[in-house]
Amino acid sequence: MNKTAALSLGLLLSATAVFAQSETPSTTQTTPAVNTEHNPGAPVAGKNSFTEDQAKSRIEDGGYTDVTGLKLDDQGVWRAAAKKDGKDAAVSLDFQGNVTLAK
Repeated sequence: MNKTAALSLGLLLSATAVFAQSETPSTTQTTPAVNTEHNPGAPVAGKNSFTEDQAKSRIEDGGYTDVTGLKLDDQGVWRAAAKKDGKDAAVSLDFQGNVTLAK
C-alpha cells in the first residue's frame, strides 16, 4: 500500500470514528430552571429569579389564597403565609417553581 492510500484510509477511519461518537446520545442530565413536575425534595435552595409578583401568582396558581408576608429568604426560597381550603398555611416557592408547605 502506498503512502497516499494509507493516509486516505487513516483519514477515512478517523472521520468514521468521530461521526459515530457524535451519534451517541448524551447521558448528562440537567436541572431545569423552572420545573414542570413537582420535586419531592422541594423547596430547593438556589438563585431565585421570580419577582415578588410572579412568586405570589405562582403560589396562588398552586391553590393558595390570601398570600401575605411574602419574603425571599437567604436560601433563595420565597416564603409566605396563605390559606388553602380555608386553613392557614406556611408556604414556600423555590427557584424551580415548586410550591410547597414550608418546612
